[in-house]
Amino acid sequence: MLSAASCPFRWACTAALSFFLAVFASSGWAQDNVLQSPASSGASTGVQPAQAPAQSQGNPAQATSSPESQPQAQQPTQGDQNSGDSGMFVFKKQVEEVVLHATVFDEQRRLVTGLEKSAFTVFENGNSELITSFRREDVPVAIGIVVDNSGSMRDKRDEVGKAVLNLIRASNSQDQVFVVNFGRNSYLDQDFTSDVNLLQAALHQVSAKGSTALYDAVVASSLHLERGSPLDKKVLLVITDGEDNMSQETLQEAARRLQQPNGPTVYAIGLLGSGMQKSGREALQQLAAETGGVAYFPDSIDQVDSITRTIAHDIRSQYRIAYKPHNQNEKPEYQGLRVEASFPGYGKLTVRTKSGYYSGNSAR
Repeated sequence: MLSAASCPFRWACTAALSFFLAVFASSGWAQDNVLQSPASSGASTGVQPAQAPAQSQGNPAQATSSPESQPQAQQPTQGDQNSGDSGMFVFKKQVEEVVLHATVFDEQRRLVTGLEKSAFTVFENGNSELITSFRREDVPVAIGIVVDNSGSMRDKRDEVGKAVLNLIRASNSQDQVFVVNFGRNSYLDQDFTSDVNLLQAALHQVSAKGSTALYDAVVASSLHLERGSPLDKKVLLVITDGEDNMSQETLQEAARRLQQPNGPTVYAIGLLGSGMQKSGREALQQLAAETGGVAYFPDSIDQVDSITRTIAHDIRSQYRIAYKPHNQNEKPEYQGLRVEASFPGYGKLTVRTKSGYYSGNSAR
């Protein structure tokens, strides 16, 4: 049974319960059903600023795995049912489509944005896969802004907020963005919206105290991206000046949660000069690289603005490549991915995308 304690952000439980009740009350199961966030349905989220007493006394976002996050048993659709002479039904597993968002560079590290579908080859576990759909135009994105709110960030939050707002302003007007501020706990200070004023207010919810539970915040935000937006393309922007010292989740668990077939791309900004150790930098690099993103480590807070503009341009310049893996019933749990690109008139092209994903039940 779904309970309030099982939700990554407690305010979402009412919507989640309504969703599951509606599912069980219906006669079938729509495979594309998506949990709508209170903001998208017009209901009040009830979320208060991170420093508000109501939240500080027990409304932190819980980033641990929950029964709700476990995969639903696959329900048959009409096309999945075959009836034999015996009158018994045989259920066939539907083929899941894997979606990749890829960035292409030439030998001078310049973005290459005009390639056709025929320029790409996708390899899963070393085997070439048939591309089933391809897009290169700008599409709306669901973006989670995850910002460190620990004490060492106090003198950086102003510049960080301005830089993030520039990224948001450079985005598609149909993008959906939410803001999570985290320290020891994670707080959803603004649910999905395209309203810059609301996002600006959330970025100024500063308490600047406590420890750094980075992995918990990443896991909770990833779950919220998965459940709260129907948009296909998903991004997490993580900004911190320290390394994790408080999470219940481990780096490996956070990385595994992010590496779902259609999981988010992670961009990270690690602010140096406040004692971030090598292990902290390596953790951000791992989370970004495995999902097809990039980790940046500016020497000065003044560089953050240009970095967020670069990230915005990167997001808007990606290709969407989808394929349906063959032999799905006989595959190991982790699927290694590689995408190659070549096109007449270009030299060696480099493709950046996720390095792999966890299939089936192993993704949870």
